[in-house]
Amino acid sequence: MTEGNFVDYVKIHVTSGKGGKGSTHLRREKFVPKGGPDGGDGGRGGHVIIRANKNMWTLYHLKFKRHFSAGHGMAGGKQTSTGADGDDVYIDVPLGTVIKNTDSGQTLFEITEEGQEEIIVKGGKGGLGNAHFKSATRQTPRYAQPGLEGEELNITLEMKVLADVGLVGFPNAGKSTLLSVLTAAKPKIADYEFTTLKPNLGIVQHRDFQTFVMADIPGIIEGAAEGRGLGHYFLRHIERNSTLLFLVPADADDIRKQYDILVDELRRYNPELLDKERLVAISKSDMLDEELRAEMKEELDKDFDGIPYLFISSVAQQGLQELKNNLWEMLNQPEN
Repeated sequence: MTEGNFVDYVKIHVTSGKGGKGSTHLRREKFVPKGGPDGGDGGRGGHVIIRANKNMWTLYHLKFKRHFSAGHGMAGGKQTSTGADGDDVYIDVPLGTVIKNTDSGQTLFEITEEGQEEIIVKGGKGGLGNAHFKSATRQTPRYAQPGLEGEELNITLEMKVLADVGLVGFPNAGKSTLLSVLTAAKPKIADYEFTTLKPNLGIVQHRDFQTFVMADIPGIIEGAAEGRGLGHYFLRHIERNSTLLFLVPADADDIRKQYDILVDELRRYNPELLDKERLVAISKSDMLDEELRAEMKEELDKDFDGIPYLFISSVAQQGLQELKNNLWEMLNQPEN
């Protein structure tokens, strides 16, 4: 999938179908000239339904279609026959999609499980036929109910990437390179900031055919929680990751300070993110000789007291197996 095909935010307009009108038919047969009312009910209007589809990874299919309308219910017929219901319209979305009311900003529901279906707007109820209105004093009612109008709604669909591990770091920290080495993903890689503008997903192969999903999230900058840079555009993708892998390059001026800024941006966006498991990887560590690494480790043991960290190099393939082992253990530790 190319970067341009990754769409994680769309606004659409949905309209359910109008209910069919009830019938005012009066029974007329050869030997029954005044058989009375036998008009049937109208069919209900079609619903618009949001449906989970585990084979989808993006909202790209909704990029160029912004209006969805369900079918109208058919009118009732004679012999109290009910009109056909209007055709329902299904909108398939990937797992991890949040549906909001565009006008109010209210979150309506989230799609998180395969097979989940949610009616976003209900079709109008069909009108009752004249057969419902007959009585001892009103034996030939010549009226029936019209069908109820359908509903209209402007909705916003936001996709939050579902992954086991989310890569968090400043631009150019080496996240895309790490993802390309650990997985078969082919993210755009270059030596300048903001190479990654959309999340990339990859499947990491572990021992005994075990796998987990890793997401490369676009780089954080200071002020991202307030919307600076890519801001909220990517921070929402971190919410659904079970474990956060912080990537800080070995040539950073202050490794602990960079880590603190990243943590603070997550806290300001959503404090619950700090409850997730964390691991810090010092990337680009192939540029460190043994002496420098030993000095840095001595400082980091004090700075990262209680916070697990390790040295890795994606280019030199150093520390990657240990990284995968640690992530696998974090993802599969028993819950307390």
